Amino acid sequence: MSSQVRLRLLPSDRCLYDEPIQVKMSHLRSRQVVTIKASSTDEKGVLFSSSATYRADGNGDIDLVRDASLSGSYVGVEPMGLLRTLKPNTLNTLFMKEKALEPHIVKFSVHDKEQDKVLAEVTNERLLMADGVSRVSVKEGSFHGVLFTPPGAGPFPAVLDLCVVISERRGALLANKGFVVLTLPIFQGRPCNLKVLHLDPLEEAIIYLLHQPKVGSKRIGIVSKSKAADVALSLAAFVPGVEAVVWINGCSANTAFPLFYKKRQILPALMFDAKNLIPTQSGAVIGKYAVHDTLKEENRATLVPIEQANAHFLFVASEDDLCWDSYTYMMEMIEKLKRHGKKNFESVCYPKAGHFLEPPYGPFCPSSLNWFLEKQGLWGGESRPHSLAEVSMWKKIQEFLKSHVSCDLEQNKAKL
Repeated sequence: MSSQVRLRLLPSDRCLYDEPIQVKMSHLRSRQVVTIKASSTDEKGVLFSSSATYRADGNGDIDLVRDASLSGSYVGVEPMGLLRTLKPNTLNTLFMKEKALEPHIVKFSVHDKEQDKVLAEVTNERLLMADGVSRVSVKEGSFHGVLFTPPGAGPFPAVLDLCVVISERRGALLANKGFVVLTLPIFQGRPCNLKVLHLDPLEEAIIYLLHQPKVGSKRIGIVSKSKAADVALSLAAFVPGVEAVVWINGCSANTAFPLFYKKRQILPALMFDAKNLIPTQSGAVIGKYAVHDTLKEENRATLVPIEQANAHFLFVASEDDLCWDSYTYMMEMIEKLKRHGKKNFESVCYPKAGHFLEPPYGPFCPSSLNWFLEKQGLWGGESRPHSLAEVSMWKKIQEFLKSHVSCDLEQNKAKL
């Protein structure tokens, strides 16, 4: 390894997961062509890797913010391209990074293009939890999840991070931004073992969250995606205590399982027809067209009555979502709210983005296991516009929650 070539990550080798870095190289030969490689092993032990070829300037410097990749996993100027394009050797594999206490480790190396000699190496430690954020496993009554609390006395607004299955990434990152977050799965087991879904455990979770000593909001915000998104709509429509809902690539109807609250069914289930799944060459299926039509008369009872919700909505839809017809569902809900004279919503649509919108700077996932179908599912989207959508969406979510989930200082004083 060369002792002269320098590979630096700015502002630091250590950063938060959702923060960009600047990759710079110096002390190369003038106009030298090198390959920059990145690799990361996920929580299941699967190796993801990417690479890009760059030419140094006359001073022997390369700056990924300034310079264009000539070839490799991506082409052009893209400062975070090596992270976006991290790929496994196997198809239909999701990068698993869900445990908040363990950082996302990415190893960067610079190689001489002609000799494939390693010239320099550096490791990027991408933290899910900022200094001072606490993480506590919670098992209360009928629910269990993970509570993230920011440092300081507060008061802080409360957010329920509603997941299809438990994932700590989004909740931890939101806590870094000044929210008390309870991350909660809508399923306590595998979906295939369920016959109905109950809102009551989620209501218990809302009450628990609002009683946390550092929480200053009278009601909560909810962030949700996919099946969890229609559950979030139902919570806003039927359960007290919901101030704001972020709905990401979900349905306008209650899907898959009849929904119960207070020991009675409140919504039947919108189902899908497996015969309408579309297989692809990769082995993954397109599920978008298998879901029954929400606007047919026989399915109207499954629609969530969001018009009766006393909450604000942020609808986020990807135009190339191949799991749900998210854009159509979003437009249906917007039209419904307008018909009822409601103005309590915002919406954003992302062209060429797919279903799996996550906090930014993780590897793009085109396909992986669909828990409902128990098949590999194609999520849709093109890698670069999808990743840009994640950056934009993450900013909008924070702005929306800070705007609508406000703190009551007197309520917080009473708690303390």
